[in-house]
Formats: sequence, C-alpha cells, structure tokens
Amino acid sequence: MGGSTNALPIVSKIFCSSSLTSLMVRKRPHVVHGGGFVVTDCSQNVAFVVDGCGTLGAKGELMLKDGDGEPILFIRRKGGIVQALSTRNKWNGYSMEYEGANKLIFSLTDPKSCLAMKKAIRIRVDPKGHNRDLEFEVNGSFVDKACTIRDCRGNVVAQVEVNELIGSKDFYYVVVQPGYDQAFVVGVIAILDNIHGESTRC
Repeated sequence: MGGSTNALPIVSKIFCSSSLTSLMVRKRPHVVHGGGFVVTDCSQNVAFVVDGCGTLGAKGELMLKDGDGEPILFIRRKGGIVQALSTRNKWNGYSMEYEGANKLIFSLTDPKSCLAMKKAIRIRVDPKGHNRDLEFEVNGSFVDKACTIRDCRGNVVAQVEVNELIGSKDFYYVVVQPGYDQAFVVGVIAILDNIHGESTRC
C-alpha cells in the first residue's frame, strides 16, 4: 500500500497511502467461513479480510486480517452490567501484537436506543506519540451504503458508496482519502456491519 509522508497511522503507517484509494467490499455468505467480508483493491487483490462470529465462535467479536491472512485487529463489543445499563454500545479495537499482548487502538460508541439513534457514531483514538485523543465521527446511513467517516475537524476520511451498475447489496465501495489508515477504516466498517446485522453477525 505504501506509506504516505502526510500519513495519519492509527493501526500502522503501512496501511496509509499517498493517493485516494477505492476498496471494494464483498460480503461472504454465512455458510462460507462463517460469514464476514473480503476487501479488494482496484487490481482485485485481497487487501483485508474480516471474520465474524461464525468463524470466531463468539458474538460481538470480529477479526481483521491483512491480505496474507495475518491478524491486524481484534474487535470486541464491551459487555458487563455498566454497559447493559448504558444508552450506547461500546466497541474496542485492539492491535494484534506478536508477543500476544493486545494494545487498545480505538473505541467506538453507537446508540442502542431509539431516542439516541439520530446521534452520530463516535470513534476515539489515542495513537502513539499524541498527547490528545483523536476523534472521528460516522454520519449518514450505513444500511443504504451512504455514510461518511470524518475527523474532528470535519475533514472526510472515508466514504461508503454503492455502485448502481453492480446492482447487488453484497458489493459496495469504501473510498479512503490520501494519508488515512485503511486498516482503521475497514475496522470501523466491520463494526458498522455487525451493528446493522449484516455479514459478520450470526
């Protein structure tokens, strides 16, 4: 993918590109590898794979892998009594370290009540070397494949778009702006997919 000089690495700078990147998401049937989805680049090479609970064996858990099948992020929905009483669900994304010690990379909160549904989905990141948290926001409709991830300044990070020519809900595009971390973006898309009961949900 190539690193960018103006990169904003969240998972890793190797997932940041200096050019606009269009990724295609293809949902896997639930009967094949337990669901999830595959992400390819413009050359049809596999860039990322997301496994859902059909593969991992637990609800509220997702795994993001690179094109070679190496785990990058482990994503889990937070549980417990405090979470059960909250008006929002919280998801945590952890890096997969070689020594087995997972490090928290980002947290995403989404509204789980009808009253809070119109509120934006928020993502908080505390990357290495930054003194303050970075925040992102998801706006629009993921179900309609028409939503945008923006940074705290309102800049577009990535957009989810449907291709009318394909005519299938099993394919859609994620367009990532230059310098932004594609693995982070796909991790967010994986959570949105699960929240809305799509390919990663059992």
